[in-house]
Amino acid sequence: MATSTPTRDAYAKAPREPKKEPDSDRRQVWRSRLWRFDDKASPYAYIAPFFLVFGAFGLYPLLYTGWIALHRVEMTGLDSMEWVGWENFDKILHDPEFWTSVANTFLIGVISTVPQLLMALGLAHLLNYRLRASTFWRTVILTPYATSVASAALVFALVFRADGGLLNWVTGLFGLDPTNWANGHWTSKIAIAVIVIWRWTGYNALIYLAAMQAVPNDLYEAASLDGASRWQQFRKVTIPSLRPTILFTIVISTIGSMQLFGEPLLLEGGALGATGGNENQYETLSIYLYNYGWNLGHLGPAAAVAWAMLALLLIIAAANWIVGRLARTSAA
Repeated sequence: MATSTPTRDAYAKAPREPKKEPDSDRRQVWRSRLWRFDDKASPYAYIAPFFLVFGAFGLYPLLYTGWIALHRVEMTGLDSMEWVGWENFDKILHDPEFWTSVANTFLIGVISTVPQLLMALGLAHLLNYRLRASTFWRTVILTPYATSVASAALVFALVFRADGGLLNWVTGLFGLDPTNWANGHWTSKIAIAVIVIWRWTGYNALIYLAAMQAVPNDLYEAASLDGASRWQQFRKVTIPSLRPTILFTIVISTIGSMQLFGEPLLLEGGALGATGGNENQYETLSIYLYNYGWNLGHLGPAAAVAWAMLALLLIIAAANWIVGRLARTSAA
């Protein structure tokens, strides 16, 4: 009797069908993947608008200005550019008017920044006490900052006028002769510095006030128990605690002084304001750039001046960083 031979795995169990994952598990896995992607990508999405705006309105104009500085470009022929290399930089570096504007910028910066920050520090120290209507006084000292440069410069131009100006009228009451503030080498710089001091003192005072309120009261209490007066507390406690903030305001004020434009332009106005006076006595770097680019129409040297201003700002920032580092080292 013939029998059939069973094949291999004839008695093996039939293979099971793959188990399908429930929909809830699939959704959980998908959510986990989305969460990991969001955790890694969201920080870049948050900072992307800044870099896009900076690239479009900051980095690209900076690089394009550097490209123009290496060419001969006229305002009347923007489409025609001739490569000249470092000729524009050599031109401005051998121009005595450029160095006059550099000296004027630094002098105006010094005589405006030093009194401004000292006054701001004093005002902040007064506002740090418990005063009646403190919010009102803080708003009052910030009001000049909210005023436009054009408005402030035009008002002070009337104050410093040689004929019929308010300041000459006041000095005339004491028997002094009228002063031509805009035409003097030092008086013109003082007039511009007064405008800058008036506008920015309150702004810096509020920065100092915020830093003072962050100083722990325990330090003042310990100094008071040691017999320190208020002046000694101010010198030994407040000033050392504000050292980083003071360094920050010095850097910001220095950058602002390098960009002075509206105040000297509108002090006299017209052709004299656009050239920094009849003898360039208050011509700043911004006025020098404006005169080259828009009055004369030479965009190549104007772009070279812009890059020279950037180089000076980097040098000043590096000097401030070194001074701050030395101060922190000595304090430690």
